[in-house]
Amino acid sequence: EAAPDDWHVSWDRGANGYRLLTDAEWQVACRAGSTGPRYGALDDIAWYAGNSRGSLRPVRQKQPNAWGLSDTLGGVWEWCWDHYDVDAYGSYRIIRGGGWSDPHWSCRVGVRRKTSPQAALDDLGLRLARSLTARGGAWAG
Repeated sequence: EAAPDDWHVSWDRGANGYRLLTDAEWQVACRAGSTGPRYGALDDIAWYAGNSRGSLRPVRQKQPNAWGLSDTLGGVWEWCWDHYDVDAYGSYRIIRGGGWSDPHWSCRVGVRRKTSPQAALDDLGLRLARSLTARGGAWAG
């Protein structure tokens, strides 16, 4: 089911271990052990301008990577926790993965963009990670 256009997300660092992936974590998760710019043929793994028919498509309709993660490329750009370049861009954060309206070259593991934390775009989403608890119950990560 599609989310309403007016949904917004806030960032909460104390979210019981749930968080955005770091830039490095996102790259490792997307690659899932592969070494190329993509983990498969683009039309098989991602929605992008060349096959999305001009709109956001349902999730999990394309082949997942070797770790079973779907839609890491294409569909929507995914927020990463890291700042893009704090000295040059201040609070701008890294986004990865490419979106449904973007050209094929943007849907590669090595491509990253920046955007303001206040951005609300139709091709921008997120993937959550959860830090594992260390012995004693403290969050490790």
